[in-house]
Amino acid sequence: MAPPHPVPLARARLLTSPSVSPAVVRELERITGRPAAPACAETPGEPFLYVGEALPEALRTPRLLWFHSVNAGTDALLAAGPWPEGALLTRTVGRMGERIAQYTLAWVLAECQSVPEHTAQHARSEWRRLPSELAAGRTAVVHGTGRIGSAVAGLLRACSVRTVGVSRTPRAVPPGFDRTVLAGSQEETEALAEARWVVSALPLTDATEHFFDAARFSAMRGATFLNVGRGATVDMAALERSLNDGTVRRAVLDVLPDEPAGPADRAWRLPRTVITSHSAGITAEEDVVADFASCWQAVVEGRTPALAVDTGRGY
Repeated sequence: MAPPHPVPLARARLLTSPSVSPAVVRELERITGRPAAPACAETPGEPFLYVGEALPEALRTPRLLWFHSVNAGTDALLAAGPWPEGALLTRTVGRMGERIAQYTLAWVLAECQSVPEHTAQHARSEWRRLPSELAAGRTAVVHGTGRIGSAVAGLLRACSVRTVGVSRTPRAVPPGFDRTVLAGSQEETEALAEARWVVSALPLTDATEHFFDAARFSAMRGATFLNVGRGATVDMAALERSLNDGTVRRAVLDVLPDEPAGPADRAWRLPRTVITSHSAGITAEEDVVADFASCWQAVVEGRTPALAVDTGRGY
């Protein structure tokens, strides 16, 4: 996506979602050198920038120069309707990679130390030694080799876990990975068979919906599955069958196809599964400010920001 032209950008209004805090709005005003106004139901009559979590229908117009999302995921934005032609879309990542990597490592080490089993024993006032497992030398297969996947792989690798990345297109091995394989290849199937942990950091696109299907789960040989990407990338019925037959040892799901999950959601009753309510990588206000500032600097210099989203591909 090309950055906005300097002339309309110079006179563009800055609009913000009601959800953006006053402290963040003040920082946006400082960065752009113009006052911010709350978005209203009426379509603006002049070019504008918008910062928020969703793009109202009234603002999906040719006058939109740039939308900066306060979230990392943009699938809901793009699924809500045609993206305005020529409008730049950027997103907030901040330190999300670090947070999600820490989340993943915490669950990996908790499993190695039998933390769930010790917790259950404590609830029963039961004293019994439980074995521990070394993470070092085991294999983690991480689907998604972008910023978040690389951060996850890097932290696991620091604990001497072998890291295999799975990508949909050929590319050089990104930081944090020992090697990469192509999605759908025999090498991916072999990697899943040797994995102790399988981590999904996939975005949701047409190509990744139900990516984790019966075939991928059946290729696992007792791996633990962690989803820190998007819920709809998983065929939940296939996951349930694999948990029941043991090809998946355990599941940690930070995301679900339907959120928030109500009390009747079948996901709560999956065996050996923990759900953590989409909290692995919560965006902080300082992340929004820092990432918008870096995007603004790129735009005023006529460059496409590193955090720009290819609206055709969905990420």
